[in-house]
Amino acid sequence: MKKFIQKKLKEQKGMTLIELLAVIVIIAIIAAIAIPAIGNIIENSRYGAVKSDASNVLSAANIYFTENPEDADGKATLTELKAGYLQSAGIFDKVPTAADVYVTKSNPNTLTSPAVKYSGDKTITFTGATQDAINSNTTKGSAVKTVTITTTTTTTN
Repeated sequence: MKKFIQKKLKEQKGMTLIELLAVIVIIAIIAAIAIPAIGNIIENSRYGAVKSDASNVLSAANIYFTENPEDADGKATLTELKAGYLQSAGIFDKVPTAADVYVTKSNPNTLTSPAVKYSGDKTITFTGATQDAINSNTTKGSAVKTVTITTTTTTTN
């Protein structure tokens, strides 16, 4: 009888239904924890991309003002910057009117733009934002619905 049972156990392959259910429950628990975290990571990276696009616009404006010191109005619109100083403005290319995004010549230069959607209904607005204000902003993109970056403060809602 002992040999018969050992032979049957050696022939047994696969998993029982209970083992399969246990594995599925473990995978479901891991997924329930991981999916919201991944969503936050994606929103934070989109927010970071918008801040990077803003930095690129400010850098292009620095070159523009260096090459055009006689600029009468002291203002460089996105259209002017894309004419030889900025290949792509990233998210700012989606702004309906390119003239609404502009850099004002000052020390340091400041960026102003209308509200730009970066994820779903979440928006970011630049109002006289300097490079330092953009870099020092530590707001998480997944934490708030609306962000306004200015030279002195960051407002979140």
